[in-house]
Amino acid sequence: MSWNPALDPTIPIGDAVDAIDTVIVPRARDLGGFEVRRALPSTQRQMVGPFIFFDQFGPAEFLRDKGVDVRPHPHIGLGTVTYLMQGRIHHRDSLGTDAWIEPGAVNWMLAGRGITHSERQDDPAQQDGHRLFGLQTWLALPEANEDDPADFVHAGVESLPMLEGEGKQVRLVLGTAWGAKAPIPMPFEVFYADAVLAPGAAIPLPDGHEDRGAYVLQGEVTVAGQTFDEGRMLVFRPGDAISLRAGGNGARLMLLGGETMGGPRHIWWNFVASSKDRIDAAREAWRAGDWAHGRFRLPPGDDAEFIPAPAV
Repeated sequence: MSWNPALDPTIPIGDAVDAIDTVIVPRARDLGGFEVRRALPSTQRQMVGPFIFFDQFGPAEFLRDKGVDVRPHPHIGLGTVTYLMQGRIHHRDSLGTDAWIEPGAVNWMLAGRGITHSERQDDPAQQDGHRLFGLQTWLALPEANEDDPADFVHAGVESLPMLEGEGKQVRLVLGTAWGAKAPIPMPFEVFYADAVLAPGAAIPLPDGHEDRGAYVLQGEVTVAGQTFDEGRMLVFRPGDAISLRAGGNGARLMLLGGETMGGPRHIWWNFVASSKDRIDAAREAWRAGDWAHGRFRLPPGDDAEFIPAPAV
């Protein structure tokens, strides 16, 4: 049975409908003396399209011998992208990958059935102090891809589409939008873009995507007569024609979204899955610590330590 909301006088339509479905104020999290702002998951929304985890870290300045130092830890059921504006992070994983995450580039790590990785700032050139500013996102995998083999793909900043004009510079990080396509193959419909807007410039959200959101990274934007400062995630209703306009000092946004998953996801520690049984199996495999024959391996060259699984 279908119904027409225009026939129900209690349902707002047209200009009476708020163009913004949800406004998320990130909550601060202390990760061992390093504060991040977490927008997803939140009490209002678990996901925006496939995006299930969204953290901003920095801008921050570290003194000598300080910075990110995340020991090897596991993931399942997701893909990760750490996108930097400043600084660099050393990535090692159980596939044997040894790579640096640098500003504007994309390192797509597909966890699938299981992968282990570390993220450290162990560059000798950074030991006298450095800045770090970036975002870490997790994208939940469709149920059909949760047991895919792990993979790692790098795309340099020069390979990403850059769209420019009318006061806008937009780098497409993942997926498809505005007629452009990013180079890394994705197992679902998605878009993720870094948009820098001059004062007063406007950008339309890409159409053709079911779920769409925007994170105000710097500056402020106006949407449907409302103004939002940095550190806000805006989630929009499907199908609406939406544009965001920068304030008087310009703005930098991360635009994100894509197809919604077939249902909610279970999250425990670093694991994401469509069923609790998948989480339980991965937890026991990590606790078993059979790095030679078990489900998880430690990264070659960074296998002297690891993060134990939480007690609960």
